[in-house]
Amino acid sequence: MMREMMKAAPCGGAARLRTRNGRRLLSSRRSFLTQTGGGIGLAALFSGLPRGWVGSAFASDAPETAQLRCGIIALTDCSPFVIAAEKGFFKKQGLDVTIAKGANWAAIRDALSSGDNQFTHMLLGMPIASTMGLSGSPKKPLVVPWLVNRNGQAITLKAEWKSAVQSDPKALKPFVDRAKKLGEPLTFAMTFPPGTHAMWMRYYLAAGGIHPDKDISLITIPPPQMVANMRIGKMDGFCVGEPWNARAIADKVGFTSVATQEIWKDHPEKVCAFTGEFAEKNPKTVKAVLKALHEASVWLDVMENRPEQCEIVSRPSFINCDKRNILPRLQGKLDYGDGRVVEDAFPMHFSRRNCNYPQPAYCRWWLSQFRRWGMVANTPDYEGVAKQVMRTDLYEEAMKEIGYAHGGRDDTPWTMFDGATFDPKSDPESYARGFAVHNLKT
Repeated sequence: MMREMMKAAPCGGAARLRTRNGRRLLSSRRSFLTQTGGGIGLAALFSGLPRGWVGSAFASDAPETAQLRCGIIALTDCSPFVIAAEKGFFKKQGLDVTIAKGANWAAIRDALSSGDNQFTHMLLGMPIASTMGLSGSPKKPLVVPWLVNRNGQAITLKAEWKSAVQSDPKALKPFVDRAKKLGEPLTFAMTFPPGTHAMWMRYYLAAGGIHPDKDISLITIPPPQMVANMRIGKMDGFCVGEPWNARAIADKVGFTSVATQEIWKDHPEKVCAFTGEFAEKNPKTVKAVLKALHEASVWLDVMENRPEQCEIVSRPSFINCDKRNILPRLQGKLDYGDGRVVEDAFPMHFSRRNCNYPQPAYCRWWLSQFRRWGMVANTPDYEGVAKQVMRTDLYEEAMKEIGYAHGGRDDTPWTMFDGATFDPKSDPESYARGFAVHNLKT
């Protein structure tokens, strides 16, 4: 039929067609589509158009990939991912998300890099290291469009040091020096070399005049195994997220020296990470994930919801820990296990105080610590890496689409517990070189 058509001219709401034999056919657009549908078919007619255009005047706003796997580690700050799944917030955004608990951070990283998981709960520091190929990480560009939480980690020391050390890392030094002199250095654990717990432990020890690479043995232990390893005497202290610090107190094997929010008030902690390749191909999917995480995070920061949060995340498929070890610190009830009990003004939170904005300043601070501890041999591209990893554009677009007014980029300086101030607008290389305890390569 289409082969016979010589000419088609629009006429208001109709099309006038002239065939080879001169006969004219006046047809409405609807009848034209009906006739062609019976001949060449609509599928063939529209086969050359992008998939999202078919049946619509505009491309679809639906996620490019609806079925996703999300990796988590058994820590309290996996809560936004779990709650978004369990409360239907992912489903509301057109996503079918399976929560997949990983054995350790290396497994989580590898599952993301291989494509087994499409997004993941991850330590800030890991996406930076993976993007740069540092600390044994295969070089794989990862992006962070979302910070998951602030605060809520701690440094636990063995119970026998309760009265001797408490919160002062300088009080640890005599024990460290004595053990080193005997040729039996003390052992401290963190969860992953470039991750948050490693940086908090390094910073804490160095503030006490203890070199984490020369004076003690610093080992890697998965979070759920920390308490068991301390119980059998394998280590003298560790840094990890909750609920494992509270669990050490409940099991009478350790006490909390400091909560990490005392080292750096309102510090960033975990992130939501994607591979750069996945984010490039699936921007609508990424934004749908962020919208669901936003709803979950707002729900989590209603303190009345925290008992229900603990009821859900304590299950064996997630954290697998008694909810009584999770709830108190989430509510700001900080019992250090050595007689100190305080009302914590900065417990873990998930949405408040511009929590989720992927601040480039935090990436620059992390790079300064990689530099300080010799994880990168030369001056890194502080600005370039921060721009590549911390995807403020994806965050801002997602929040704009739901009408959420976030606090935006923040380059305000902050001061750590040892008195050192980091100014995001100043030279991070000079900052890295300003510490008395360091392991700079050049």
